Amino acid sequence: MLTFYNELHAQHQGRHEFFRGELVPCFEKPERADSVLAELGRRGLGRIVTPHGVPLMSLERVHTPRYLHFLRNAWNEWVALDPANAKKDAIPSVWPVRTLRSDIEPDNFAARMGLYSMDSGTPLTAGTWTAAKTGADCAVNAAHALRLGERGAFVLSRPPGHHAGADFFGGYCFLNNAALAAQHLLDDGARKVAIIDIDYHHGNGTQSIFYQRSDVLFISIHADPRGEYPFYLGHADERGEGAGHGFNLNLPLAAGSSTQAWFSALETACIRIGSFAPDALVVSLGVDTFAGDPLSRFSLQSADYLKIGERLAWLNLPTAFIFEGGYAIKELGVNVVNVLEGYETAL
Repeated sequence: MLTFYNELHAQHQGRHEFFRGELVPCFEKPERADSVLAELGRRGLGRIVTPHGVPLMSLERVHTPRYLHFLRNAWNEWVALDPANAKKDAIPSVWPVRTLRSDIEPDNFAARMGLYSMDSGTPLTAGTWTAAKTGADCAVNAAHALRLGERGAFVLSRPPGHHAGADFFGGYCFLNNAALAAQHLLDDGARKVAIIDIDYHHGNGTQSIFYQRSDVLFISIHADPRGEYPFYLGHADERGEGAGHGFNLNLPLAAGSSTQAWFSALETACIRIGSFAPDALVVSLGVDTFAGDPLSRFSLQSADYLKIGERLAWLNLPTAFIFEGGYAIKELGVNVVNVLEGYETAL
């Protein structure tokens, strides 16, 4: 397993987030990636390298130029409003919902924060752009490594990415690493790519990016959005639109669902991937499905993650694993690396 590690991930370190209406310390923190890195080193599961930088044009294959321009400059604008802001995170507070317009970019910074975001739980910090861009570099590098012949590659980076849309951030995510990896695989010669998102929360950003396309199959196994974030996307009747109809498969499960139910959904997903016959697979690897995760209500145990890796290996596809959610810091590294080890040792 070749791991692309974002050495700059800790430059994004939020102080607080709004969680269920309350200001709390951030759940998404540098210790998450540190835990995985330590476990990778302990097991010696392949080489760990840093990525080559990729041009902004590569990000524009997934994200809009207007959004990227905002994200690159947002911190400087925030501090320019008041030098004291350098010691505060920028958190969105207003959004252009329903009948409000989003086509005209406001001059007001707070209004633009809302234009390009979906929640108040995703603080923007001094190092957000650097950390997110380097993570995107990791994703593109991992995809390219598959095209050069690697069987498996792992993107160890944070902040995560699967909630970020083409022109908005949220759910701790700013740039969509899974989408960037899939798009680069296509640009690099793949005909079709499958993405499976196994995070506890639906990958709304990834779904929306590919929703009208038939060259990317998106499948997500997640908690029912009627009760869990992101709430407004991830239902079973979302099948894709236009050319993309039939190439989006959501498998929502009730919070508290059994491990057996989760693995049944995984089998359904794998059968669909097999019938799609893609050239490569991208896995949004969230392990907040763990029974001890503080933000989730599924029941998987650490040993189950070995089985996940094994089942994905049986698809016999070049596979890029993208680190997403998982907030039980003590067990996080073991759970993530179990998936990778299961994949590596299955075939």
